Amino acid sequence: MTLKEKLKNSQILLAKRPKGMPTKENFTFKDSPVPQPEEGQVLVRTIYLSVDPYMRGRMDDAKSYVKPFELNEMICGGIVGEVILSDSDQLSVGDKVVGTLGWQRYNVIKESKVRKIDETIAPLSAYLSVLGLTGLTAYFGLLDIGQPKEGETVVVSGAAGAVGMIVGQIAKIKGARVVGVAGSDEKTTYLKQELGFDETINYKTSPNMEQALEKACPDGIDIYFDNVGGPISDAAINLLNEFARIPLCGAISSYNRTDGDLGPRIQTKLIKSRGLIKGFLIGDYADRFSEGIRDLSSWLAEGKLKYEENIVEGFENVPEAFLGLFKGENLGKQLIKVDEE
Repeated sequence: MTLKEKLKNSQILLAKRPKGMPTKENFTFKDSPVPQPEEGQVLVRTIYLSVDPYMRGRMDDAKSYVKPFELNEMICGGIVGEVILSDSDQLSVGDKVVGTLGWQRYNVIKESKVRKIDETIAPLSAYLSVLGLTGLTAYFGLLDIGQPKEGETVVVSGAAGAVGMIVGQIAKIKGARVVGVAGSDEKTTYLKQELGFDETINYKTSPNMEQALEKACPDGIDIYFDNVGGPISDAAINLLNEFARIPLCGAISSYNRTDGDLGPRIQTKLIKSRGLIKGFLIGDYADRFSEGIRDLSSWLAEGKLKYEENIVEGFENVPEAFLGLFKGENLGKQLIKVDEE
């Protein structure tokens, strides 16, 4: 019996489109054969699988910046894995790789669609967090759009999330004063004591976010890194300084709403502050990824960057880990470790 014949594959499909908050019923598991790699391809065993908030938008049948997931088809996302069969000149059996692959135990993929990674530099899981698209999102969003200067005040919403905690630390590296907004005392304590944020706010226990932000930011807000949208962002926009910048990374507060997402009009406030708000996608910076990975790796090696990962064990728990993103259960990056069967 060959190696391929011994392997058992399982996939996770989108069973039905959610209305509001997704549930486990939106997913289904399907056993499938393990494909044989052809010329220029490799067979990759999944080791770590990433779940991310943006995937919620792809579950809807709606036009967006990326194609929706198809019903009864496999979901895909960031995966770190090991090459176990190779018909490639570029990758060998035993190589560890990262790429956007299907939610399944085993993927056959072209050699050009994955990138070889070095686990002597950082643990494999880090290539889906601080040294992956998460870290790059924080890096380019803050530095390219936010352009922090020494002494400025940077406010980060969703600050205990995978992107937010990296944003805050990079802002500190650049000499800024950093205020983090998160959803529990445990998270705010971690941000302040472990990551060096100057001030933190628990939005769930703050009766008036604008007053809380005004107290934490007596000199106003120069950069607001927006991960959440909603009332927190409404409050932050009221406190913008002249020529403030808003990197618009996400709006997780609205992802599961079914009644629309209405809020204050911001045009006048932006005109008065002469502020800049710019949405971005990490793919916009694909040709500069090496620059970001170089700096992130350097800061990590120098001890200037810390990161947290919430690792759930077991391929069967992928849907549950994904749903946990919208309940605020994770500190840092939400990952699933897939054991070899």
